[in-house]
Amino acid sequence: MKLIKNAQVFSPTPLGQKDVLIAGNKIIAIENDLSACINDIVEVIDANGQILTPGFVDSLVHITGGGGEGGYTTRTPEMHINEALIGGVTTVIGVLGTDAETRSLENLLAKAYSLEEQGLSVFCYSGSYHYPMVTITESIKRDIMFIEKFIGVGEVAIADHRSSHLTPTELARLASEARVAGMLSGKTGIVSIHVGDEIGRLSILQNVVEQSDIPITQFYPTHINRSRALLDAGFEFAAQGGFIDFTTSTNEQIIAQGEIPAAKALAEALAKGLNIKQLTMSSDGNASLPLFDRAGELIDLQVGQVRSLHQSMVDAVKEYQLPLELALSAITRSPAGILKLKNKGQIVVGLDADLNLLDSESLAITAVFAKGKQVIKEGKTLINTLFRS
Repeated sequence: MKLIKNAQVFSPTPLGQKDVLIAGNKIIAIENDLSACINDIVEVIDANGQILTPGFVDSLVHITGGGGEGGYTTRTPEMHINEALIGGVTTVIGVLGTDAETRSLENLLAKAYSLEEQGLSVFCYSGSYHYPMVTITESIKRDIMFIEKFIGVGEVAIADHRSSHLTPTELARLASEARVAGMLSGKTGIVSIHVGDEIGRLSILQNVVEQSDIPITQFYPTHINRSRALLDAGFEFAAQGGFIDFTTSTNEQIIAQGEIPAAKALAEALAKGLNIKQLTMSSDGNASLPLFDRAGELIDLQVGQVRSLHQSMVDAVKEYQLPLELALSAITRSPAGILKLKNKGQIVVGLDADLNLLDSESLAITAVFAKGKQVIKEGKTLINTLFRS
């Protein structure tokens, strides 16, 4: 058992100074003073001057690597668990991407189980960029219903030269299959949508919603901050009730080409009166971030960082003056709610003890707890991890 004392608790709603008691992998009490619980079997952690938050939920990570569009040498590496934990991420959603040939759903599942054994909470999407979908059981519906870790399908590419340019009818059929599978299995059954920079933007999603009974909330489009035009289209989509996700991994060249930083996009969305429950940020961790010279030739390839999720949350507070509870919601309660991860994203009695301690001034991460076990202390990993040089 662990007793975290004197923390300023953001659940992400601010609760004030509280004591939080953990037993096993669950939160079992949140009170003003739990000193009466102290005994020889309770580890006491004094969190005075620190903020206690839910562990971060990263809704899009290429845990088996991504990239590859520049040839075999541009395939990015798999995510190491330390890359998530050091950034306060305790739950990830693993996805394939462009490459569903040299990478597979079987490999994705094996990686998910490996990360889970080490302490991370991991869920996955069946399918990939392309249509028809790759599956394990030869059916999207069966994948979601009978494979525990699969909670939806994606990321399906639209408005992108790498996509399959599927028709509205094909997308509607796919969404319906995922939706029914989610209903029957008690999962979200959502369709994660990769949005490229073609001029069609979100029009195919609008078409499906207008021409069918599939609700707008069946889709979860990401990379909405890719350009100003796409961001404006995303705001309209959210105003109609849809979910939108902003990508936090980027570099200076991509920003210079017109991408809006995720923290800024979040601040603009909230300024327009959009509901925080519909707004999320994700890292797109281990995706490729290309760098080009003036002639347009690829000169370097950087890798998306899961830890960028935490940095964007800090930027939202420090640079764009968002209340901490709203910035936190975009990487905790909102993605957990959209994905129906009922035990994640909040500090509530009975939920999983996925927690972060942050310095109250800098918001730097000082400790991370995953399923009740402390895994990060003062920036250092406390678990034994293999294959890390």
